[in-house]
Amino acid sequence: MRKILLSFLALASSTFAGDFSGETGLQLYSLRDAFKKDVPGTLDKVKGFGIREVELAGTYDMTPDALLKELTARGLKPISMHFQYGALGKDLAKCVADAKALGLKFAACPWIPHTPAMFGMENAEKAATDFNAWGEAFAKEGITFAYHNHGYEFRPIAEGSEKTFLDVLMERTNPKFVAFEMDVFWVVHPGADPVKFLNKYPGRWQLMHLKDIQKGARTGVYTGHAPNEESVALGTGQVPWPAVLAAASKAGVKHYFIEDEHPDAEMQIPVTVKYLQTLK
Repeated sequence: MRKILLSFLALASSTFAGDFSGETGLQLYSLRDAFKKDVPGTLDKVKGFGIREVELAGTYDMTPDALLKELTARGLKPISMHFQYGALGKDLAKCVADAKALGLKFAACPWIPHTPAMFGMENAEKAATDFNAWGEAFAKEGITFAYHNHGYEFRPIAEGSEKTFLDVLMERTNPKFVAFEMDVFWVVHPGADPVKFLNKYPGRWQLMHLKDIQKGARTGVYTGHAPNEESVALGTGQVPWPAVLAAASKAGVKHYFIEDEHPDAEMQIPVTVKYLQTLK
């Protein structure tokens, strides 16, 4: 591991030929197992990757103030954090207060509760209503609420229909209060085209998860679940990143977060960073 990190640091000081200039950070869920054992040490690793912006997946049993202090000490800026649907519904005021204390720009919900593989109109309509209310509450504190797609939303609303439940969520949420975070893995996994949806909804996609899907992995699935091993380093999987990132820039994506769910994410993240630095 030390050799890998030293190689990456040497790499980071070089001049790269790539032209991708998005604000690139890391979704800390990528190192979830390491955070369970050692929060300060894992944040040191994040800094060592050359990362400066982060998206949080929780506070690791720390107060927002204590976590912000640890982040700031390492030059890490929290841009966004994932808040679970249940927590938002149970105590919205606390979620807003925590987001404000952390100095977040965005608060994202990563999952809509539903019967597995049975996401339907009732789920989409209820979620849209909740998102509008939650988004208005966050907006009062200058924070943008966003929904992070997870695959099941791309199921057609009826057999043979081109309209998906993602379209329903877009149509029924107020752009003033609800933005979207595109997880590219969870667009490709259900068989959808990320470029198509970026072009279709410019201005709505403000955040993006940079996550590739293994070549040969099964797609066309609406479960929102896949083996962690199918999350691979950028440039080694199925996603046509030059086209996706060009469309993302045009659509108005503001922040990009690497997310790697593979058990060996710590080994893959430097590969992804290098790919982004050389990407044309």
